[in-house]
Amino acid sequence: MKDMKVDVAVIGAGTAGMAAFRAARLAGASAVLIESGEFGTTCARVGCMPSKLLLAAANGLHEARSLAARGIEGTHALEVNREHALDYVRRERDHFVKSVLDEVESFPDDCIVRGQARFESPTRLMVGDDTRIEAARVVIATGAAPSVPDELKVFGDKLITSDDLFELHALPAKIAVFGAGPIALELGQALARLDVDVFVFGKGGSVAALTDAPVRDALREALADEFYFDPDAKFDAMSLEDDQPTLRFTSPGGEPRTERFDFVLAATGRAPNLKALALDKTGIALNDKGVPLFDETTMQCGDSTIFIAGDCDGTRPWLHDSADEGKLAGDNAARFPDVQAIKRKVPFSLVFCEPQVVIVGASYDDLEKQMTVTGEASFEDQGRSRVMRQNRGLLHVYADAKTGKLRGAQGCGPAMEHLGHLLAWALQLDLTLDEMLKLPFYHPVVEEGLRSALKDADMKCYEQRSETPPALASAAGG
Repeated sequence: MKDMKVDVAVIGAGTAGMAAFRAARLAGASAVLIESGEFGTTCARVGCMPSKLLLAAANGLHEARSLAARGIEGTHALEVNREHALDYVRRERDHFVKSVLDEVESFPDDCIVRGQARFESPTRLMVGDDTRIEAARVVIATGAAPSVPDELKVFGDKLITSDDLFELHALPAKIAVFGAGPIALELGQALARLDVDVFVFGKGGSVAALTDAPVRDALREALADEFYFDPDAKFDAMSLEDDQPTLRFTSPGGEPRTERFDFVLAATGRAPNLKALALDKTGIALNDKGVPLFDETTMQCGDSTIFIAGDCDGTRPWLHDSADEGKLAGDNAARFPDVQAIKRKVPFSLVFCEPQVVIVGASYDDLEKQMTVTGEASFEDQGRSRVMRQNRGLLHVYADAKTGKLRGAQGCGPAMEHLGHLLAWALQLDLTLDEMLKLPFYHPVVEEGLRSALKDADMKCYEQRSETPPALASAAGG
């Protein structure tokens, strides 16, 4: 038995875990990093980067085939090499993974422990069967894994997850995608634009986690123009017939249909990787999903010496937040009991389908509707969007009716990855609509769509306050 004693043990070497490990060491603590799987992070191996690589290839083909409308002929002859497309994604994916592996290799050998960790007590970990670690503090950063509904397991080895997709030898001819969240929509559209026959089935009507109905509906309609998309699918039967996944369902129009597929992709979300940790030995409180209760301003679990960070905490499943949480957890674990609380960054998420999706700031469902105005801008006839032939989508911004302060936004449309940053920065700086409208907006740019939404919200605030909005009066038209 190998025995170790450290100030901080970090379980999980993903984005959050590596950030926690770096922060703990920077604060002067002795630390170990425990990992039971492959190094390389979810984002680099199976998440952000390979999905964006697939999207980039798909969008390039889609754009090229759309050039005929601009008078560029001969583009319809372009074809997809199904093997080469995935090989390209893997090769570029491996480039991103290597940068992570290089960092891990730079860590001292005695700081890396391989194996599955489990708690024996709040301050004692067993890793595998041969290593015991006494840790004054512990950071849990075990990430999340694809969550697959039991009813889909009937498809056997024809059922894959986003973790498996990029390891296929070639793109399938026809695939059913279950889920209507970010992963499902990004991969579903990418595959459809690479000439895969795609059917996307959601549950309950949710689309990309949007809670603002008009924005959600605008996105649904845009995507349904490219592939079969039913966010509230009704199935009569699911089976594996002659080694082919077979679905019998009723279409949104009420027609019974039967379709057979090469594969079924379960993109139905990810669940925290916590079961193997034996959290019952820690004495910390858990929620009804088995996730530790924690303070998101410190990442501390109750008043214990255990901290949590990243996707395993079940809150903000985005890389930038995982990195922030890991740094915060590692720093506070190293400095315990001098735990410092911080103000967290504004919640901010993107989906990279087209039209892109942004959700920033306060949840639409949590806003007090009588005290909130909604500014709206359509991209259907927005100048720059029409030039780019990406004139689809709707943006809603929410502001306090009395103060004019921005509260949040939900939207789908072109360049939401850029508009989303402007909105998140404005929220972080606590700006009002008037203050935002005093900032420069060039012409012609997609950002003028954001200005239109801000002006609409400012006018509605004016109508409720019955006073002239100074920024609205001075802002240039667009």
